[in-house]
Amino acid sequence: MKLVTAQLMQAIDRETIEKRHIPGPELMERAGRSIAEKICNDIFVNPEKKRVALFCGKGNNGGDGFVVGRYLHQYGCQVLIYYLGPAENLSPDAKLNYDRAAALHIKTKDIRSNIDLPAEISADYIVDAIFGTGFTGVPKGLLSDVIEYINHQELPIISIDCPSGLNVDSGQHEGTVIQADYTYCLALPKAGLFYSPGRELAGMINIVSIEIPADVVASFNINENLITPEMVNSLLPKRKPDGHKGDFGKLFILAGSTGLTGAAVLSAMASVRSGLGLVTVGCPSSLNHILEMKLTEPMTYPLPDIGKKGALALRGLGEIKKKISESNAVVIGPGIGCHHETGELVRRLVASLDKPTLIDADGLNAFEKNKTSLLGKHPKLVLSPHPGEFQRLIDEVLPENHIDRYKLAGEYAHKYNAVIILKGSPSIVADTDGALYLNPTGNDGMATGGTGDVLSGIIGSLLAQGVTPLNSALGAVFLHGLSGDLAAAEYGRRSLIAGDLIDYLPEAFKTIQPLS
Repeated sequence: MKLVTAQLMQAIDRETIEKRHIPGPELMERAGRSIAEKICNDIFVNPEKKRVALFCGKGNNGGDGFVVGRYLHQYGCQVLIYYLGPAENLSPDAKLNYDRAAALHIKTKDIRSNIDLPAEISADYIVDAIFGTGFTGVPKGLLSDVIEYINHQELPIISIDCPSGLNVDSGQHEGTVIQADYTYCLALPKAGLFYSPGRELAGMINIVSIEIPADVVASFNINENLITPEMVNSLLPKRKPDGHKGDFGKLFILAGSTGLTGAAVLSAMASVRSGLGLVTVGCPSSLNHILEMKLTEPMTYPLPDIGKKGALALRGLGEIKKKISESNAVVIGPGIGCHHETGELVRRLVASLDKPTLIDADGLNAFEKNKTSLLGKHPKLVLSPHPGEFQRLIDEVLPENHIDRYKLAGEYAHKYNAVIILKGSPSIVADTDGALYLNPTGNDGMATGGTGDVLSGIIGSLLAQGVTPLNSALGAVFLHGLSGDLAAAEYGRRSLIAGDLIDYLPEAFKTIQPLS
């Protein structure tokens, strides 16, 4: 699903209205009707007698609110519409729908000052339709007061398109902003709803179709996308009912060093929890007995050690190549450490690989001073840095701005001829052609050691099962974050550990593919 800025959404609306001759009031009607239907289906269930207070601004977001109110009234709700009057100051389309609501004898109240706000609101839900995605600046005076008033009602708040006061490009706000429980975003998702604090302010986000022609959206050549459950469902490999373990991929993970065996374990266990047939963990020989005790389903393979220091030695290159030749995909990096000889091993290995490969963690750090040896060398490569690793890899200071940071990831995905996962909140996937994919799943409980190793295992598993590098990255980041969300719902975010994500991977897959 395409991801847009406010300016781009306005341009798409103009194209739809002016070139495709779909009038603005018709789009507003579609928006309000669809939102009302979704509210009743998703939240109210039994809309009869539900008391709903709508707060409508003077612009087209307010117009959407009047339409929502009209349809909720028709579904049996008790509706009261507060609008920032007077009525003659409403935008033309908003005024049209104000008149339609009034014709149905829906109660309306003109708010011109604080004294017009009731001391106690008689409602079960509040609908916020004050500002839409075109809002910039700071709510002042009465507008700010109304937003604060709504937030203090201790009622569930449903925002239309975005929480009023939020900048939908940056996810930031200046001054007061609605704290919504639900946001019904119109037509296409806006990027700022998925950046903090926008994602927290928006609550549960639903995308509502207003039937903008697909070719209109396509004509804008949008490179930014939102990863959706439907997308992930479509890219996961189909399983043969009569298949055996050899049919579901063989993965080789090069991992582990003294003090970091846990990274190897987490990656291996995440891979087998993601539909993989067989996984082998290549590790320093002095640590093999530790991994054999920790791992049951995955196999281990002891490799030459640097003087029993618990680090992979360069002389193991030939053995590693042989094991990789027997595998469908490779993961390099979880917990391998930063010994200079191990780094040389990684660089030589990557230069010779022709299998789908993920490089993560210290595997990436091996290229910090040897970037040219990675540039464009491998057509089936996935890199998964966190911001610090990415900064070292590109030798540039990362922009603070989310949009600029993600565009930089896109530039380097092209330079390296590799899919890049820039991990963060949210994570972004950058393809070699410049396309960017934002991941909406995940939470701050995942900001703990080992979760990146879990992600590596999921990516490697999908690569080994024959999924393309891009699709492996897209599916893995979504499922990884979804596992974290499911685990957080059970344990809370504060107590989350990386192993919890592995435990909840089966539930994440069932959520995406409920019959698999």
